[in-house]
This record gives sequence, C-alpha cells and structure tokens, in this order.
Amino acid sequence: MSKLSKSFYRGNNVVKISKNLLGKILFTKIENEITAGIITETEAYEGATDKASHAYANKRTKRTEIMFQNGGVAYVYLCYGIHSLFNVVTNKNGIPHAVLIRGIKPIEGIETILKRRGKNKIDKNICMGPGKLSQALGIKTEYSGISLCENTIWIEDSDLSINENDISLGKRIGVDYAKEDADLLYRFTLKI
Repeated sequence: MSKLSKSFYRGNNVVKISKNLLGKILFTKIENEITAGIITETEAYEGATDKASHAYANKRTKRTEIMFQNGGVAYVYLCYGIHSLFNVVTNKNGIPHAVLIRGIKPIEGIETILKRRGKNKIDKNICMGPGKLSQALGIKTEYSGISLCENTIWIEDSDLSINENDISLGKRIGVDYAKEDADLLYRFTLKI
C-alpha cells in the first residue's frame, strides 16, 4: 500500500473526504513503535460555515491556525484538558476544513496499543472514540501541524472493498451547541 497523496487531502469536499477515509489505514511511528488501524469512524467539519467547527466564521486562534493550512497536516487539540483528538486538515490554504478520526480497528503494534491503553486484551472499544484512538496510537498535541505525508503520522490506502451499504451516517457527537448544524449527518461509521 502507499501513503495518501497531498492531492487526496486538498479536495474541496470535506464530507466526501471524511467518507473516503473509511477503510484507509492510519499509522503512527512514535518512540520507534509502529502502530496502525483501519479507520472505522470519521466526522466532517466544514470550517467557516459550520457552527460545530473550531474555525466557524473564520475564527483564527493560535490553536485553529493549523486548520487554515493546505490539507494534509494533523490538527490535534486537547479536549476537556485530558484527551488529544486527532484531525486531518483538508482543502486548500485558507479554507479550514477538517476530519476528526473517531475510531479505528487495530491491526499493527497490538502490544504497544494494549500497553498505552492499559489493557490486557483487544476488545471492540479499545480504539472507539477519538481520545482512546489517540492514546492507543501515541498521538499528542505536540504533533499538531505535522505533515501526514511524512513518517510520524500517516494514512495509507488499503485493499478493503467498501460499498455504500457498509457505511452508516449519523449526527456528530458532542456538538449540540451548533444549533441546526448539530443535525447534519456528517458522522460516518464503517461496519467491519
């Protein structure tokens, strides 16, 4: 398999990219440990026009500035002061689109994943939820802004065959403050 190219991330439809990330393989090489999992759940955030986005109305802060870069970099932020949440920045420079990676199915570096998660065995929830996923793969806020085309965090294509019936749509989680945008079906889950 090969790493996703910059052009994959720089498409202008964040919802489509979010859906297309399902079945791809998310890798990390952190502290010389390689871990990986099949992406099973994503959420799209449409930047300036999306009330659920950190960059709604083109809000630029030290934290969100990364979202305005060219697609293909990591946006990792701290949630509730505890959980590092990993996002993929998409679109072109100046358009702050991002995809939150919410879940993976671990396939490589299982011992490392178990150790990081403080578990004895893999269960279906070990990497379900963005905080658990980041903990399992060793992703922390210090990796915010790094290129996804290098060798620390990257995504590879897979030979997994996916059709529309394998994907369920839903509302994003934890964005009730976003009023009507909270009802957008921008969460995608792969049934595997």
